[in-house]
Amino acid sequence: MYKTIYTEVEVDVDLTDFETDDLIEELESRGAGATEYGDGKEILQAIYEKRRLGKDYQTELEQLIYLGLGKVL
Repeated sequence: MYKTIYTEVEVDVDLTDFETDDLIEELESRGAGATEYGDGKEILQAIYEKRRLGKDYQTELEQLIYLGLGKVL
């Protein structure tokens, strides 16, 4: 006879143990990250437009940095 039991386990992991592409894929699957900006041209256009109009473009700039470097400030 078998029973299925669900439990939670807390595990410390070092994110450097994971490939960047795997982390990006996970973020995309959760609907997060800068994937909506494709190769970066769309986000550059958004930054340009906001800067030209004198609007805040800090969020887009941070997304561009993440898209290019894979790092978050």
